[in-house]
This record gives sequence, structure tokens and C-alpha cells, in this order.
Amino acid sequence: MRFSSASIDSHLLTSCGIIAILGAIAMVLGNVVGSIVVPDHDWIADTVSDLAAGKYEIIQDVALYGYAATLIACAIGASHLHMDGTRWNLGIGSLALLAMCVVIIGARNEYGDQDNEGIVIHIYVVYVLGLLFALLFLLMARGMARAARRYAVISYCCAALWIIAAPIFFVMPTGYDGAFERGLGIITIIWVTAFAWLLIAVAQDRLTVNSYSEG
Repeated sequence: MRFSSASIDSHLLTSCGIIAILGAIAMVLGNVVGSIVVPDHDWIADTVSDLAAGKYEIIQDVALYGYAATLIACAIGASHLHMDGTRWNLGIGSLALLAMCVVIIGARNEYGDQDNEGIVIHIYVVYVLGLLFALLFLLMARGMARAARRYAVISYCCAALWIIAAPIFFVMPTGYDGAFERGLGIITIIWVTAFAWLLIAVAQDRLTVNSYSEG
């Protein structure tokens, strides 16, 4: 893997990669801690959204905002390290819109709680999330292959799993939809973590090239 462009800022890519990984960790920890702290929460039957309502909602809200930071960091890194054409641009747009959707979910504080006051948009945002993640995984894979083939394989595998599993969530019995939703979340965590490592790997490769040239 060699990127000779002098315009690549290794420190920016590394920072974006680290922020993306930290945000993903925050999302996982927030879910685990929330599942333990929130009284009577059943992680198999209750969805992640149930953690973000009530006395301890701040735990899941912080996790959601952390994940939004992950998506924004990936978008910034992808914008700087442009590895494909129109597909890559659309992928960057998908990342930005996904971050916006996650922020809306956290800020609106609806979480499918049968709230009928005003416009309840939670379910519609979830539909958009489902579509955007599928597009993201497919759109970015070809460009990611320029760094290493394994990144493209991960992206296509995430796309296949997502496209098959995501629609099932909407017909999943309520006694199991919590666990199934977490499984879908793991797919997205795998992808953003892989993309973050890609950014860091490219940055380190660029630093190695610079050191060799200077030597």
C-alpha cells in the first residue's frame, strides 16, 4: 500500500481514525453500562432505544453522540483520503447523513415510546438509517480496496449481512428484537472500526514513505 500524494495529511488521518475508534467504543460501553444500570432492562427483548428513555437516558445519549462523532470522523477522513470517484463521494454523503440521523435520534428523545405529541419521527429515521448503511457499505468498498483487499471484503460482507438482516428486524418478535438489533449494531461497529484502521494504516504508510525519502 503506497500513497505518494504530498497532499495527504497523516496526522489528520490518524486523528480521524482514533476518534472513530473511541466513538465506537463509547457506543458499545454505553450500551453495556446502560443495560446493567437501567432497572429491569432485558437486552434480549428490549431494544437499545429503551435505554435512552427515563432516569438513565444520559448514558445512551452520550453513547449515541459518541457514535455520531465516529461517523463524522470517518466522513472527514474519507474526504481527505479520496480513494474513488462518485461512489466515494456518495459514501461520504452517507456518512454525514448517518451522523445527522444519530444526532436526531438522541436529541428528539422519542425512542418509539408511544409518544403522540407533535411529530414522532423515530421510526422514519430508523428507515433512513437502514437504507444509508446499506448504501455506505456498498459504495465505499471499491475505494477501500485501494488500501488493501481485506477492507473491501469486510465492507461487502457487512453489506450482505445488513441487506439480509435489517429487513428481518421489522418483523422480529418483540421478545427477541433487542438482541437482533444489537447484532445489527455490531455490523456497523465492525465497518467503522475497519475504516478507522484503514485511515490509520494509510497515515502510517505515508509517514514511513516520508521518513524513507528524507533518509
